[in-house]
Amino acid sequence: MQVEQTSLAGVLVLTPKRFGDSRGFFSETYSRKAFAAAGIDCEFVQDNHSLSAEKGVVRGLHFQLPPMAQDKLVRVVAGSVLDVAVDIRRSSPTFGRHASAVLSAANGRQMFVPAGFAHGFVTLEPRTEVVYKVSRYYSPQHDRGIRWDDPALGIDWGVEQDRAVLSEKDRLLPLLKDAAELF
Repeated sequence: MQVEQTSLAGVLVLTPKRFGDSRGFFSETYSRKAFAAAGIDCEFVQDNHSLSAEKGVVRGLHFQLPPMAQDKLVRVVAGSVLDVAVDIRRSSPTFGRHASAVLSAANGRQMFVPAGFAHGFVTLEPRTEVVYKVSRYYSPQHDRGIRWDDPALGIDWGVEQDRAVLSEKDRLLPLLKDAAELF
């Protein structure tokens, strides 16, 4: 497995090896042993799967507060996304900065987003499916988020504000400076 460090300590882009032939390919997308060797030592407890019907769907930026804070391992099984992690640890020297990577079914890349980071993505093509593992169960009372289009974050999502497809929940999230509860 190829492991790339991003500009944010702990946020990694992982590319599993693919073994292909005329039938297609085989890839080991998760191995506890390989992840431990890469410095990722968490137990995943839940898998999530989302389908976004349109190009330009934005999901995020989401996180859960302690004690239900989640590590995430994100990959795309159909289509492609720009995947984004934002450091929301107030004491971090990279607080408010982001890292991003294009993840697609074609490139097989995955992003590891540790607890203490908000996560989101925008779909780059229709009928995109994202599968991700999390280290804590979903907890509505710990669920939080920040605005995807917060100008202070400086994220180039590649989609205009008025063309982004958002849930009502994501549309109402606060700016980072107004988020009362972070890490």
